[in-house]
Amino acid sequence: MSVLTNPAAVTRIVPAVVFDVKRPQRMIERSAFVYRRSWMILVSGFFEPLFYLLSIRIGLSALIGDVETGGRLVPYDEFVAPGLMAASAMNGAVFDSTMNVFFKIKHSRLYDAVLATPLSAGDVAVGEITFAVIRGALYSTAFMLTMWALGMVSSPWIVLSVPACVLIGFAFASLGMALTTYMRSWEDFEYVPALTLPLFLFSATFYPLSQYGDFAWAVQFSPLYHGVELVRAANLGEWDVSILAHAGVLVALTIVGTVIAARRIERLLLT
Repeated sequence: MSVLTNPAAVTRIVPAVVFDVKRPQRMIERSAFVYRRSWMILVSGFFEPLFYLLSIRIGLSALIGDVETGGRLVPYDEFVAPGLMAASAMNGAVFDSTMNVFFKIKHSRLYDAVLATPLSAGDVAVGEITFAVIRGALYSTAFMLTMWALGMVSSPWIVLSVPACVLIGFAFASLGMALTTYMRSWEDFEYVPALTLPLFLFSATFYPLSQYGDFAWAVQFSPLYHGVELVRAANLGEWDVSILAHAGVLVALTIVGTVIAARRIERLLLT
């Protein structure tokens, strides 16, 4: 993978000021305004949970039956639906923070213009990541409501699955944006599915961690695994101290990804 470079560095018209939590809001408002004209793209994302969950409800659930988790048996659809919800949050965040961001860096030169204002590279990173998470939160809410409508909800704690997906979105959007700053052409995006597909398949999404046997320790290195455990705990109402560890991992990844993305954008466009 080659490194994205910008031969013409941006010259600031107005100097950047110290980070202010209100300034990333300008990037969020800008993205929201764009989607006002492309609302069909936004609405189309609500069909994904319906297709996912119908395929599980109609097919696999009846075929597999119950699975054991937390010392009790639960229907397979109630077990796997939270995993799919977490994976959907990951995929949405990665898509928004890679292809969309790359287009703005490489082709539309949006960030060149933004960085000529008082907004800093950190404002850009936080604003873009936050909008990706807001969009993902809407889809996660639709996913949760679809689960409820199809009878896949085991606990009223399911309402906490949306905040859990917000954490997943922040983690993967920040990492995706950081990764995008190292890409030079559209061909580099072929690496993205090579990273996300193994996470989707091997993060305890479809079966309990115990089924991995001697390789269970490796699964726990997956960022998505920690998100799956959070969403599944919300649906099954199974809470213990490990939830704090899962949330902590996602928060740490968010911080690391955001810092890298901000520094890379500043380096690429301002130096």
